[in-house]
Amino acid sequence: MTAKRTSKDDYYLGIAKEVARRSTCFRRSIGAIIVRDDQIISTGYVGAPRKTKSSHEHGFCLRDRLGIPHGERYELCRSVHAEQNAIINAARAGVSLLGGNMYIFGTVYNEDKPINAFPCFICKKMIINAGLDRIVCSTAGGGKKAFRVSRWAQDWTKADILDDKHQYG
Repeated sequence: MTAKRTSKDDYYLGIAKEVARRSTCFRRSIGAIIVRDDQIISTGYVGAPRKTKSSHEHGFCLRDRLGIPHGERYELCRSVHAEQNAIINAARAGVSLLGGNMYIFGTVYNEDKPINAFPCFICKKMIINAGLDRIVCSTAGGGKKAFRVSRWAQDWTKADILDDKHQYG
């Protein structure tokens, strides 16, 4: 008798969930990993840029203090998104992302309540330009949803970025 083996998508999402525990955002805990050729090549979580103070160190969320709703005015956030940090960390290590897959897991901060961890438009644009192939995201129902990056580009060619059906926020 053999035990049921975890699928690769669930395995990598589980690792992204653990990475998310490093997040320094008071709103969301999100972790991302990038896998190429069945090997983890980069990780990232929501956090302040290196050598700057995070929202945890400040003791408050600037966007909450300013009354900014979720999904708006990202430029006023102290944090860098998990997807962006995973891409940046790969670049710092000199690792190519071409053809890789990204796994993104997210929860409400300090709760074990999963969210639709779909990338925002800024992250989607970075993911497209980084040459990633497939994105697997946790969903609010505790499941997962997979996307082909080439499909985003095709959809935005036919319609526009604002017509995107799966967006964060």
